[in-house]
Parts: sequence; structure tokens; C-alpha cells
Amino acid sequence: MVRFVDVANMTKWIAQDGVEPIITGMVDYLEQDFLRWELFDKTSRVPSHSDSGVIELMPTSDGDTYAFKYVNGHPLNPSRGFQTVTAFGVLANVSNGYPTFWSEMTLLTALRTGATSAMVARLLARPDSSTLALIGAGTQSEFQALAFRAILGITEIRIWDTDPAAMEKFARNMAPLGFDIVVATSAREAVRGADIVTTCTADKANATIVTNDMIEPGMHLNAIGGDCPGKTELDAEILRRATVFVEFPPQTRVEGEIQQLDADSPITELWQVMAGRAAGRTSAEQVTVFDSVGFAIEDFSALRYVRDAVDGTGFYDEVDLIANPADPKDLFGLVTAAAPVLV
Repeated sequence: MVRFVDVANMTKWIAQDGVEPIITGMVDYLEQDFLRWELFDKTSRVPSHSDSGVIELMPTSDGDTYAFKYVNGHPLNPSRGFQTVTAFGVLANVSNGYPTFWSEMTLLTALRTGATSAMVARLLARPDSSTLALIGAGTQSEFQALAFRAILGITEIRIWDTDPAAMEKFARNMAPLGFDIVVATSAREAVRGADIVTTCTADKANATIVTNDMIEPGMHLNAIGGDCPGKTELDAEILRRATVFVEFPPQTRVEGEIQQLDADSPITELWQVMAGRAAGRTSAEQVTVFDSVGFAIEDFSALRYVRDAVDGTGFYDEVDLIANPADPKDLFGLVTAAAPVLV
């Protein structure tokens, strides 16, 4: 039997435990796995592109447990009544190949993306950071805000989106939770005076949403919207000016902001900073960029966390997913056993 967390159980679990405590716990798991980075089997995500979007598989393994996430990205979906991004994920036992845990990951990915962003900002942003600019008020925005409050104590949010309804949605959801929200009239206004800037837009285009002249000394940028070739959010001059940190270079070179730069442009792998093998922020004036495209180890951490968190609760079902005959060589016997008895 495989434990399965469906959407109903995921939402009930999140409502009971709370977004911020879950993100705090998830950061612990992320840090554990980033410190084990060298143990993992790592590969870039496997994409299938179409005119309407992309479907991807994101696999990894630490040698004992294998994980993958199925995820799509279809920017025009909201206009057709569908989510831009949906996902599910699986954990499996490496020793016999059997899946052991299966979960929805549309909500879970939003949690892990917020957790990763805040974890990295705690590592790279100035310690006195107090203001977050969010460029993009889509499905990820509320999770980003809650993550930054949980991990860095930030409650002052400056929000900008090309869709006024999305900004109204964000303010409606977040203002009752104690955030001080400024709804900006442009990306430039949102970024002005912010300590941390998170860009998270859906349009799969080579865009320049934040320009170099908007960036002030000491800012930290989380560029988390990149996820495919041809999609960018930052002015390339920001990347040349800043110290850039990435998850998995072979994937980020193709999908991230640094696809705009030469193939040998300087970058720092995030896990090396966390392990004390490379420098992070070295001065108050330094501009830092986390060029995040999302990597499978982060999903591995999120799946581990929810698996452990719901263990012994009522927030999962058991699914008979694997055909398992008493005689491993007699798979057909399951069919004959289910056949009606003829009298």
C-alpha cells in the first residue's frame, strides 16, 4: 500500500498546522538536504515543450530514496479556467523500486518555493532587511509573503503586477493577516527602497521586468520565475553587476536568468555557501541574486517533510497502487483470482 495525500487532505493539513510553521519545518529539511548535496543523483528536469506550455519530470535520489515530481507550466491556463502550474510527486524505495508515498504537489510546491526563497534570503540578504518587494501577485505571492515573515520576520510588502485584480486578491488575502501592504503603480515603485526583491511572473517570454537602474546597493533579488529556455525577468546588467547564486548550474544555465550571459559567467552554487565552502554576502553594499529555477532536491525535501509530518495522522489515505501477487512470478494469477466463478 502507498500512502497518498490528496488535495483535500493537503488543504486540511495546511489549515491545521499553519503555513508559517510548515514553512519553518520545511526549511529545516531543505537545509539538511542541501548539506547532503553531493550524495544526490542530480539531473536537469526533463521537459516536453508545446505551443501552450511545458510538462516536466524532476527526478533525484539520495541512494536510499528516489523522488520525482510531475509538473506543468501553462501561462495561458487562467484565461481558460485552469491553474498555470499543477504538480504531484512520489517517493520510492531504491532497494526494491516500490513507491512508498504519493502526494499532490500544487500546494506543496508553493510551500517549498516560499521556503526555499526565504531560506536563501536569510543566508544572502542583509541581516537588517525589513521590506520585501513582490513582482508578480499570482498563486505564489501569498506563500512568499508568509515565508518571509516566518523566516525573516518581514511584514512590509510592496506588491506589483500587471493585473490589478491579482494585486487586489493579494491585499485581500494578506492584509487581515497583519501585513503592511503597499500596492505599487509600477515595478519601479515597488522595488524602490526594498531590501529584498522577489520576481515571480508566469509569462514565458524573454522579458525585462526589473532593470539595472532600479537596483540599489545591498539589495538581494530572488529571481524565481525562470523555468524554461527563453524566459527571463531581470536585466542582464543586473547579473553582471551582482554576485549570482544558483542551485544546479547545468539546469540554470539553460533555464535561468543566466541564460542571458556567457556560458562561463561566474556563479556560486548555493549548497557550497551553506556548507561553508564558498562565500555568500561579503559586504553591505553587495548586490546578490538567487537565480532559482527550482530543483528536484527541493521537491525531495518537501515530500520528505510532508510524509513525516502527516505520519500517524488522518491526513492521508492508503492506495493499492502496486500489483503484488503472492508469487512474484505469477502476475497473471491476480487476473484469474478476480475472474467470476463459473457454476
